[in-house]
Amino acid sequence: MNTWTVSLAILLTCAGPVACGQTRPTMTGISNMGIYSTDLGKTEQFFVHDLGAFKAPDPQNPEGVRFYFNRLQFVEVLPLPSGAPSVNRFDHVGFTTSNAEGMRSYLAAHGVVTPAAVTVGSDGSRYFEVLDPEGNRVQFVQPPAHPLKVPVNPLSDHIIHVGYMVHNAATEDTFYRALLGFRPYWRGGMKDDETDWISMQVPNGSDWIEYMMVKGPETRGIPPTVSLQALGSMDHFSLGVQNMEKTADVLYAQDRFSPRHSPAQIGRDGKWQLNLYTPDDTRVEFMEFQPSVKPCCSPFLLPSPTK
Repeated sequence: MNTWTVSLAILLTCAGPVACGQTRPTMTGISNMGIYSTDLGKTEQFFVHDLGAFKAPDPQNPEGVRFYFNRLQFVEVLPLPSGAPSVNRFDHVGFTTSNAEGMRSYLAAHGVVTPAAVTVGSDGSRYFEVLDPEGNRVQFVQPPAHPLKVPVNPLSDHIIHVGYMVHNAATEDTFYRALLGFRPYWRGGMKDDETDWISMQVPNGSDWIEYMMVKGPETRGIPPTVSLQALGSMDHFSLGVQNMEKTADVLYAQDRFSPRHSPAQIGRDGKWQLNLYTPDDTRVEFMEFQPSVKPCCSPFLLPSPTK
């Protein structure tokens, strides 16, 4: 039986921090994003030189490597899986929780298929993974008692959001909004009367996820017409900065622009942004924390992060 045949209306009756006899642990922000690479050497050069991230071993997967932006946030880079060629370079999104076992128990009580127990990483972190209604892999990570010491990254030390392809927002909302308590933040599109992006903040922080809406008959998976570059633009992560002009100056002066990149520009949400791309075309979006002009399409419903 498909877990996600449960209706949103029924789930909402058990929504909230304490629901159906189960307490939902706090979820304070983005923990990590996992991506695939076809050339780990080039990808390391991009993350360390261009983005200024700190490289460290992967406590979850010996074949992977982590690139930290602060003590609790990182991008996990994994070798591209073998098998049929695919344009997919997105492995998972991870959220920071105060209690991984409590979150596992909470989701299991609400019909989500979970592992029998959390996994303990070699760094002492506790984590588990589930699938959202469209099959995206979602991790919940309880940080270790003594996180890795990471040098301050002067370019950016905050992953403020992660975005990934979504077919049906209402279906995904049964998981992110009804069960996990994500809160609407902003929505917009390339045209004022269309919705291409839906942003929602975590329940206990200002980091957010972004539904990157794709149109078509498919209800999950990658449409056959989507290219590597188009999918890499949807499946992205964003680094917050205070001043885009200064960020662009640093990237230019230190030759840190990736071969494919965009100019600095104001997005439809009213915030300055600038895009770089990994060697496998996953987009990295530098974004100012606060909007500079009025956003299109909808107002911000929650405060934006400040640092």
